[in-house]
Formats: sequence, structure tokens, C-alpha cells
Amino acid sequence: MPSVVGPIKINNVSSGAVVQMGDCLYIAPKVATKTQAGSGGFNTGDFVITNNGISLTNSFDPDTFDSNVAANN
Repeated sequence: MPSVVGPIKINNVSSGAVVQMGDCLYIAPKVATKTQAGSGGFNTGDFVITNNGISLTNSFDPDTFDSNVAANN
């Protein structure tokens, strides 16, 4: 389905990254990782201002497997 997309800015595409624009039926990622960060940890842009007080990140994860991508290779 056609759509109008505004300005797009991609600073970095590392290995395992997926950039998709337009119609897509199936995206099969090859890598699955988990990252924890505190408040304002992943803010991106040209002019970012964050005002955070105390920031605590709970990284306890009792799961053994979260995202299985073995069949996508």
C-alpha cells in the first residue's frame, strides 16, 4: 500500500541491522540481542535535552530463551 514517508535520517547500520522502507511481507532477523539502559539512554537526534532524576534499570531476566532466530539462518 503506497504511503507518504517524511524525512529519513540513518546515521549507522551495523551488521545484523534491518532497515525496511515500503511494503514488506516478511522480515527475518538474523540476530537477536537484549539491551538494558536507564532513563534517556537511547535518545537519538541532533539536539537532545534530557532531565532525569534517579534512574534504575532492572536487568533481572529469568527467561532462558527470549527470541529464537535459529530457523532464520
